[in-house]
Amino acid sequence: METRSLPARVHGRYLVEAAGRPPGAPLLVGFHGYGEAAELHLEALRGLPGAESLVLVAVQSLHLFYTRAREVVGSWMTRVLREETIADNVAYAASVVAAVRSEFAPGGPLVYLGFSQGTSMAYRAAALAGHEARGVIALCGDLPPELAEDRGLRLPPVLMARGARDDWFTAEKMERDLAALRARGVPARGLTFEGGHEWSPEFYAAAGEFLCEAIRDP
Repeated sequence: METRSLPARVHGRYLVEAAGRPPGAPLLVGFHGYGEAAELHLEALRGLPGAESLVLVAVQSLHLFYTRAREVVGSWMTRVLREETIADNVAYAASVVAAVRSEFAPGGPLVYLGFSQGTSMAYRAAALAGHEARGVIALCGDLPPELAEDRGLRLPPVLMARGARDDWFTAEKMERDLAALRARGVPARGLTFEGGHEWSPEFYAAAGEFLCEAIRDP
């Protein structure tokens, strides 16, 4: 048996909350975790301090499946066709940001946020999607290995957070990723909060402060 691959056109969906925001409002683009939907992620983004002044975008992954409860959720990628899927996802993220900028947020500062599996997307979008970003917020997820190995990696400031009881994104993984970013000159700070693999009040407070710093006029 021989395996071949070819590009195929698919449609992605993203949710935007922009009502009442002025032109040039800051743009926060979020990527959900494994087995989640954009609606759940948008609800989480709404809990951030100052969210009402941001254009909020929750990007739904391209790869969808049903749960046993018949809910539609998604995954960003698997190990099959990994490199091709990374390229597809980065192009998709770039297109989403371009579309939202054109329609809702022309010229506003941009920050990416990812939760769990979505943190890899936030890092990749900031590094590779071609839109200048002011910050990356990475909650309970790690730095993709191909970026960690890139000696010329360029990223904006990063807030990395995990719960003290998170058995997946461990303290060792966070320290490894912080060291990799700092070795490449990326301003990176870490936060360990009381909790597990989740959004927590302590995280929300720290993320709100980080956002204020990131979107402040230079």
